[in-house]
Amino acid sequence: MSSILKSFALLSDANRVRILALLRHEELSVAELQEILALGQSNISAQLSKLKEAGLVTDRRAGKNRLYRLHPPTSKEQETRNHLLALLDAATLEMREAKRDLTALKLIRHKRADTARNYFDALAGKFGKQYIPGRSWKGLGETLFHLIPPVVVADLGAGEGTLSQMLAKHCQKVIAVDNSSKMVAYGTKLAKQHGFANLDYRLGDLEEPPIDAGTVDVAFFSQALHHAQNPANAVAAAHRILKPGGRLVILDLMKHTFEKARALYADVWLGFSEVELHEMLEEAGFEQIEVRVVDRENRSPYFQTVLAVAVKA
Repeated sequence: MSSILKSFALLSDANRVRILALLRHEELSVAELQEILALGQSNISAQLSKLKEAGLVTDRRAGKNRLYRLHPPTSKEQETRNHLLALLDAATLEMREAKRDLTALKLIRHKRADTARNYFDALAGKFGKQYIPGRSWKGLGETLFHLIPPVVVADLGAGEGTLSQMLAKHCQKVIAVDNSSKMVAYGTKLAKQHGFANLDYRLGDLEEPPIDAGTVDVAFFSQALHHAQNPANAVAAAHRILKPGGRLVILDLMKHTFEKARALYADVWLGFSEVELHEMLEEAGFEQIEVRVVDRENRSPYFQTVLAVAVKA
């Protein structure tokens, strides 16, 4: 009976519940738990210490890290452990944070598997610093755009339409949407000057783009989503205009604390975390969701760029 009462006591703390729920699924380090739970290291370490003392959690050394997992119960402990896990399941059902924790756990798993990320991080900032004839970002960009099949693309929050014009060279049709009449007028003028008959500028809001449902193959938010009043509504609207099997691509700022961005750039949101983007895409009905940081600036305020790609089922 004392073991069962001890289990009740351990599950009386919400943070311990969240930690145990995560460790049921994956072996995690303190740093990874910090990233998922958004809690301080000392708090997490204190809770892990109590769970280790109770015999529920064990750890092992893995390189520079120490990984934590649920301690496998002995045959005598199995019945008590079953009671505890049942209580844990009941507790997590009542916690809104538990669902978000599992989404964050998916991203942790993705980061572990993405060994290429470390390779490209090592190259970041080196491209272009050494002169090599014929190598440029513009050249690489044009090369990649040639790989795009003849599809219908929506550039949502297009601004002056730099991306739209690059896409129009290779796509069947590009619909550029912006809520600024001056931007739309300027973009339309440029499209005519450059002879882009397949580039259609439209005045509209990100949350209600003037595009028929199910008519677009690819939708882009290129540094635009943080200008939306309700980003989740904008993502849902993108889902509406896409054809089944269509892709949404979001390129935006990682969540930051540079408050001056609101005044300097008219930003409504100070970027988005990987978890927030994943949740928005999931709630809108997207599948095959991938979210990752693709660039880090080396000067203050050290903005990071996050890329999210998802498919409409």
